[in-house]
Amino acid sequence: MTTPDRLPRLLPLTPQYRERVWGGQRLKPSDSDATSSGTPTGEAWIAYGKSVVSAGAMQGKTLDDLLLAGQDSRASGQSGFPLLVKLLDCADWLSVQVHPNDAQAAQMVGPGERGKTEAWHLLEAAPDAQILAGVKPGTTQEELARAIRGHTVLEVAERHGVAAGDTVFIPAGTLHALGPGLLLYEVQQSSDTTYRIYDWDRPASSGRALHLEESVAVTRAELRGDLRPESQTHGQGELITSAYFVLSGLHLESGAEQSADTGGQSFQIVTVTSGQAEVSAGDERVLLDTFGTLLVTGGAYRLKAVGGPARLLVAGLPE
Repeated sequence: MTTPDRLPRLLPLTPQYRERVWGGQRLKPSDSDATSSGTPTGEAWIAYGKSVVSAGAMQGKTLDDLLLAGQDSRASGQSGFPLLVKLLDCADWLSVQVHPNDAQAAQMVGPGERGKTEAWHLLEAAPDAQILAGVKPGTTQEELARAIRGHTVLEVAERHGVAAGDTVFIPAGTLHALGPGLLLYEVQQSSDTTYRIYDWDRPASSGRALHLEESVAVTRAELRGDLRPESQTHGQGELITSAYFVLSGLHLESGAEQSADTGGQSFQIVTVTSGQAEVSAGDERVLLDTFGTLLVTGGAYRLKAVGGPARLLVAGLPE
């Protein structure tokens, strides 16, 4: 079995697409069958345990195959690659939902299951775009439970207007929903456990069931998320630091280069969100188009904008 110290430094990854009833047409290449047929693509899973390496000596292998979860996951009793990075294209409201924390996930889903703390960085936003994050100030836990059970959660949910470049941190236990007109990057703990509270009166189905009692048990009235506007961060530097992941943004002018290093982190995930960028480490080089993603397995590397300015997001584990 291949071990991390024998891996190439750069592992380009193949996106995996997910159809969603609320999805749009901005994620898949314009010549793809799904785009030409109008099938709504809501999510592109660009880095997670089952991501497939697209080129190089490890082509065809997954991140879980390559044991990149490391000591952190084994020590916690949680297996597999610890992060999940997605792109989301929201043409309609996503369900109002909540995610458990680690302890709740282990109890409610099963031993070794992760909770789901997440963060969003908004790449595009319609002028009137909104999200739900948390509940209105003064709402008690009892009032929140009644609203969840009584299907009146929109009466207590807090709405926020958002714009491109904003970053939002959503700890486990926070009521939340993404609205239409958003294209965004999401980094989260590697978990797909979602408890739906309200689904905008869409027809019920086995794949989109509501989870009212689980939501009552998990949702915390005091949690409202953390909205960091573009005017504060300019989409650059350290955007989010949490117990589960670190997210940073980088803007490069055409031809500009910048050094980077995984440092004390066991790996970093690099995604180009606009333009093109070359990532190099030693004699390895990978050119990434917009939405292209690779994993740096460790050490120093360089980033260069190619053919124009480029914007990138880099995610990893905290040191």
